[in-house]
Amino acid sequence: MMVTLRVLHPGDAEELLNLQHRLDQESSFMLLEPDERRTTVDQLVDMLTSVAASDTSVLIGAEAEGSLVGYLSVRGGNVRRNSHSAYIVIGILQEYQGLGIGSGLFREVDTWAAENGIVRLELTVMTHNEKAVALYQKSGYSIEGTKLKSLKVDGQWVDEYYMSKLLSNDEN
Repeated sequence: MMVTLRVLHPGDAEELLNLQHRLDQESSFMLLEPDERRTTVDQLVDMLTSVAASDTSVLIGAEAEGSLVGYLSVRGGNVRRNSHSAYIVIGILQEYQGLGIGSGLFREVDTWAAENGIVRLELTVMTHNEKAVALYQKSGYSIEGTKLKSLKVDGQWVDEYYMSKLLSNDEN
C-alpha cells in the first residue's frame, strides 16, 4: 500500500475533521470523547490557515488509498521563551496502525523541526497505551515524568506520561 505524507492546508479541513471524528469514535486514547468535538469545518480552515502562516507549527497528514488515514499536529510556542518548543498530537486509524505510518510521520516532523529551529518536541500519552509508548520511544522520545490522574476515561482515572525529544541545534 502506498502512503503519502504531506503538509495539510486549509483545503484539507473537511477531510481532516472527518478523520478526527473517526478517531474519536474508534479510540479511547484520543483526548476527546465521541460526542465532544464541536469544531466546524470553517474553524478548522481558520486553524489550518494560522498553522500555515506559523514558523513553529505544522500539520502533516498521511494519505492511503485516496483518503486521509492519519495526522501529526505540531503546535509550537508563540513567544520568544518557548518558540523553540512544540507539542505533538498524533492520530492514525486503527486499520492503518503497525504499517510504519507513525514512524514516517515522526521522521517528517524531525526534518521539519530541524529546518524551523525547533529544539524540543513533547507529547503526552496514556501510560497503558503501550503501542504508542513503544512508537514514541523508538522515535527517540523519553519519559520525563508521569501526570497522575491526568484524565478520566470511562469513569476511571488515567495517568499519562510526559515525553519529550531534544533535537540537536547548533545555536545551543
